[in-house]
Amino acid sequence: MATQWFPFTGTDPSNPAHYAAPVSTPPSCTSPTEQMCALQADDNGGQPNITSALKNEIINSLQNQVNGANVRLKTR
Repeated sequence: MATQWFPFTGTDPSNPAHYAAPVSTPPSCTSPTEQMCALQADDNGGQPNITSALKNEIINSLQNQVNGANVRLKTR
């Protein structure tokens, strides 16, 4: 499995089906602000492999409105 960036396209950041096909570079993240934009994860058949550690990083990023090592929020 290769690590890729997955643009967020849905409503549930913890659901792998709510992400677009993987891309090799982080997508640009614009408004609305402080919402999920993309995450970096192992490619699991065209969807991100969202581990428990990655879910915790998503939660931390959204609660604290900061990017993580593998999580990108839309810019302010």
